[in-house]
Amino acid sequence: MISVTPPVIEHILQKAIDGQRLTPEEGVQLLQSHDLTAIGAAADAVTRRLHPEPFRTYNIDRNINYSNVCAAVCDFCAFYRPVEHPEAYVLTKEVLFEKIQETVDLGGDQILLQGGLHPKLPLEWYEDLLRSMKEKFPQVNIHGFSPPELYHFHKISKLPLKTVLERLKAAGLGSLPGGGGEILVDRVRKLITRGKVLTDGWLEVNEAWHELGGRSTCTMMFGHVETLEERIEHLDRLRQLQDKTKGFTAFICWTHQAPGHAPWFGKDAEEGRKGGVDMSQIPEVGAFEYLKTQAVARLYLDNIPNIQSSWVTQGEKVGQMALMFGANDMGSLMIEENVVAQAGTVFHLSLDTIRRCISDAGYIPRQRNVYYEYIDEYPPTNAAPRPRPLPGLPVLATGSCGTGGGCSTN
Repeated sequence: MISVTPPVIEHILQKAIDGQRLTPEEGVQLLQSHDLTAIGAAADAVTRRLHPEPFRTYNIDRNINYSNVCAAVCDFCAFYRPVEHPEAYVLTKEVLFEKIQETVDLGGDQILLQGGLHPKLPLEWYEDLLRSMKEKFPQVNIHGFSPPELYHFHKISKLPLKTVLERLKAAGLGSLPGGGGEILVDRVRKLITRGKVLTDGWLEVNEAWHELGGRSTCTMMFGHVETLEERIEHLDRLRQLQDKTKGFTAFICWTHQAPGHAPWFGKDAEEGRKGGVDMSQIPEVGAFEYLKTQAVARLYLDNIPNIQSSWVTQGEKVGQMALMFGANDMGSLMIEENVVAQAGTVFHLSLDTIRRCISDAGYIPRQRNVYYEYIDEYPPTNAAPRPRPLPGLPVLATGSCGTGGGCSTN
């Protein structure tokens, strides 16, 4: 049976291809559609218009979780530990420096520094940490502290958010990751988290950082308790802020994976979880929904220049296919990853594999920095890229994908 794209979907897709802005209603219609091929082809066309160069990018960094202590309770998180738990930790500087040195030795220029909402560490502790890192590794960008962490620093220090960000920037903070976004709709956030910043606060952190001249990424974790309308509301809030600040460099989305062994430790944690959602019982969405949602995000987020594939959560094949569904970046080598791994999703790709995924998709792999500037030599080899796949051809997706962690992206 031949599937024909409905005229209303064709109209919406052509509108996006032509560079016109989609409405929220049109975004929802695309998410409701099952025409993955047409939506993917349109997203690919938009990506080629925004990035006509024959390159697709990746970066080399390491996700260092300086602590797993967190005062918040997130129903999807298998990584956090209460402050007094025997498995709770805060890394020493010596261990941190070893991890950074290993990253530099592998050609990395950045670390992704994140933890939980530690209830006892003062702002001065983070400033000292940043200064010592920049003193020892001045060439390394610190892509650090998710918006929930930064809002937490603001609350515990009782200082204005702008002051907190100014002090951390002066100490060496280079850019902000987009972790902890989940779904930027308060109904959803209140269902799946307690003690964590709500939508306006997450956006406020990014707006304040952008006003200081900083750059950040933005994310979405979907496929749990949100509706399709709420996915679009999330994208719309990001698009509105980007219109105002132009501070987001990239968008990354990934699917939720039910953590089969989420650690609800002790009476206090169980009390904190009351009123929440048992996300281990929510069916996981697979590659079809991931690729469609990423493609719709590319069509909807007309003012965010880059879309990053999430191979860390989707695996090699689906991560590669994301390059045909709106992504222009394969993301990070991710030398170390802890949050997603704790949820049971563990994919590891070598640098050669990441470069091969890009080459096999018909592009030339290039290493970039956090600002999406090329930092490698070109041409690296005499090998010509394979012909690019033509848009509009059927694509067969295999595999399932997902993650439970909300804070492990860059």
